[in-house]
Amino acid sequence: MEKRIQLTAEDRASFHNHADYCVGTGRLGLGLQAEYQEQLRLVQSKCHFKHIRGHGLFHEDLAIYQQAKLPDGTVREEYCFTYLDRLMDAYRACGLRPFLELGFMPWALASGENRIFWWKGNTTPPRDESAWTRLVKATLTHLKDRYGEEEVSQWPCEIWNEPNLPGFWENADLEKYLRLYQITALAVKEALPNMRVGGPAVCGGNTIEDWMERFLCFCRDEKLPLDFVSRHAYMGAAPERKGRYLYHTMCDTDFTIEEVRRTREHIDRFPMFRGLPLHITEFNTSYNPRCPIHDTAENAAHIAGLLAGLGDVADSYSYWTFGDVFEETGVPFTPFHGGFGMVADQCIPKPTLSAFEFFCNLSGECAWRDDSCVVMRHQDGSWEGVAWNIQRKGRESLTLRLSLPVSGRACLMTRWVDEERGNPLAAWHAMGEPASLTGEQLTFLREAAVPGTKAETLEGGQEAVLTLGPNAALHFALNPAPLSPDDGYDYSWYGSDPT
Repeated sequence: MEKRIQLTAEDRASFHNHADYCVGTGRLGLGLQAEYQEQLRLVQSKCHFKHIRGHGLFHEDLAIYQQAKLPDGTVREEYCFTYLDRLMDAYRACGLRPFLELGFMPWALASGENRIFWWKGNTTPPRDESAWTRLVKATLTHLKDRYGEEEVSQWPCEIWNEPNLPGFWENADLEKYLRLYQITALAVKEALPNMRVGGPAVCGGNTIEDWMERFLCFCRDEKLPLDFVSRHAYMGAAPERKGRYLYHTMCDTDFTIEEVRRTREHIDRFPMFRGLPLHITEFNTSYNPRCPIHDTAENAAHIAGLLAGLGDVADSYSYWTFGDVFEETGVPFTPFHGGFGMVADQCIPKPTLSAFEFFCNLSGECAWRDDSCVVMRHQDGSWEGVAWNIQRKGRESLTLRLSLPVSGRACLMTRWVDEERGNPLAAWHAMGEPASLTGEQLTFLREAAVPGTKAETLEGGQEAVLTLGPNAALHFALNPAPLSPDDGYDYSWYGSDPT
């Protein structure tokens, strides 16, 4: 397939790029592990995300909520912030602010046994609402005292996660969630009046619009704080299980973006909430952490398509997750296991990390956007962009011919990942898919994860030709490059023409 694009210095296109606003993580307690921090530093060195969001702030492994039994038999509430401080300091050292998710329920405060994941997060309402709100206020007050009110007020605060799903909230009880939101939002504002609070972080199924309607009506009628609305977006459909793994067909990017657009329109039907920020606090292809698509070049191509369009309908969209230190279904057996992350275990970058790097570092003014590329213009006359070629089970290449106004000699630099380049999964498969890697294998896989690169000279307005193989994501930069060699230095002597 071939496409020709001819641009002038006056061309403009709409493109809202929020790729670097937030990224997801597994439960927060995993942040105490060395490899988690190594993976996070790797991702941040390339993408420079601003916020990070994860589950389990009040889970037992962070040990915030404690109860001490006194000699007279009474119980005294205590709050331990040792691990929380360690984690927040590590995030700040990486240039990240938390996007706080308040949950799950400490077992000592839980009203029931409903649980989620291998690590047994309790997902029931509080047995004692006052104890819950004291916990919320104590935690936020501690963060305010440690990092400053002005700083912590810039951390968005989301109440719970996917309460419309019975695993994440007992019986998916809407009325009980609305009550939880009411008492928690008021507690947040009591501790930090300027902190942005929102919800309901719903996901999947046919219940989203009903939940949104009821949630927004409740906040309106009760005059509750609501600074943003949140939901999730996954592309997976028609699941099929094989052993430990789940496989899907995928909804296309237009379908997924349109699904989010309907939520945007739903919010705007309420005059008092019109224009309220909409945060997609989780998105990915599959919603399952054992879906092999996450390891593939195809995943990168899908994500590139979403990153190009989600900014039209949402104020942020947080990829779930940055890395594969993750235990929702248990400890993984192999370095590639379909985990959500952009980075496989032992710090092997996946193609999706490159797709994010391409978008997170885009700058300039958008001159062109369509279903396969975004082109940006810079004031100095240079150009850059990202292109992608989604080929679900296909083998068709895409050739883009770009006519861009750069006079004289120019340099076209491209970096890309596809089925052949920047794809360590293919190398791991060729190795026999070993569960434990030798040092030599690990080195090779990290080298195989490096994107392909190419630099070429264009003369006198020559077309920039970009060839994208199946499931490719590609970044290009076109810069004026007048030749200015050192006295007597002749590249052609030993280079392209040694005669």
